[in-house]
Amino acid sequence: MAIIRLIGIDPGSRITGYGIIDLDGPRSYHIASGGIKTDSSLPAPERLKTIFEGIATVIRDYQPTEAAVEQVFMHRNPDSALKLGQARGAAICAVVIAGLPVSEYAARAIKQAVVGSGAADKIQVQRMIALLLNLPELPQPDAADALAVAVCHGHTRKTIQRLGTAVVRAGRRR
Repeated sequence: MAIIRLIGIDPGSRITGYGIIDLDGPRSYHIASGGIKTDSSLPAPERLKTIFEGIATVIRDYQPTEAAVEQVFMHRNPDSALKLGQARGAAICAVVIAGLPVSEYAARAIKQAVVGSGAADKIQVQRMIALLLNLPELPQPDAADALAVAVCHGHTRKTIQRLGTAVVRAGRRR
């Protein structure tokens, strides 16, 4: 079985987290993670450019084959949701231009896949990501969230493959 490299993205207007993992059979390995910081003194289009270029650079440097992005959830403040959606769009554009398939996951689904509870808090996600990926210390919150997106996609991807194999096997029995 070939190693699959995934990029997980946690969009943010101030910091967009990214996490790169390799899937080797049932195991996930941390390759890189971090955050693309934007300068809040710049106008919004310049911050979006920073996000786009940052994700494009990470993709170029690490050569993932698939991407997963956290979906926008509705904030109490519509302006915050709009800014988050724009950051997400900039990141997705970088992924699509690189030719990668994109999967999207709700925050609750990501937390459920990683922690076992859709209501997990940030520190729980950080701790589980450190445990699952055998990290020596807790990753920064934005990087941990992005790694969680990648891990969620890895788990989902494996489940879909198993179900696909089961469907093929069931079809052969007829």
